[in-house]
Amino acid sequence: MLEKILSAALCGLIKTLTGARALWRDAEPSMRACVYFANHRSHGDFVLIWSSLPSALRARTRPVAGADYWLSGGARRFLIERVFRGVLINRPIKRRDDPIAAMLAPLEAGESLIVFPEGTRNQGEGVLAFKAGLHRVACARPETEFVPVWVENLGRALPKGGVIPLPLLCSLTFGVPLTIRPGETRAGFLARCRDALLDLEPSA
Repeated sequence: MLEKILSAALCGLIKTLTGARALWRDAEPSMRACVYFANHRSHGDFVLIWSSLPSALRARTRPVAGADYWLSGGARRFLIERVFRGVLINRPIKRRDDPIAAMLAPLEAGESLIVFPEGTRNQGEGVLAFKAGLHRVACARPETEFVPVWVENLGRALPKGGVIPLPLLCSLTFGVPLTIRPGETRAGFLARCRDALLDLEPSA
């Protein structure tokens, strides 16, 4: 019960603070398990995406996040484990770790993921080169849809080190889902995903 109350409160709070609105460009929300992939400027990115999903989707969507940050304090640990139900990845990744297996398990259970394929917060402009994980998930589950999501303004509204968002309007644009093509190379798939994300940038 506490988790549900906090979930609703967080959704209302972040929408109030950021004025966030979700736009679905040539696509509609689907209950099918998928991977939402987005540009990454702030620790609040996944919270904004998660809170902008319809409630039925939100209940079945889990962010992929770094264990080093989210397990560093009691409040963060409670939020990521009990409210967001995050898929936590150890960083740096050691030989014994298998982050792809950790990501595949929720998909196989019918749940969606929120990922940031740049691998780190981008403090500059544009989008960094994508890491290979997106392609590895696609190869393991070729039927999985990958939904690009452009997050606008949150990096400025909640800059690195910030706690209270600045009064800047934020928006999210969800694009058309992609799937990997038969025989598509890693470079080709990652480039196609990155291009699909950049196409959603408002200034593009």
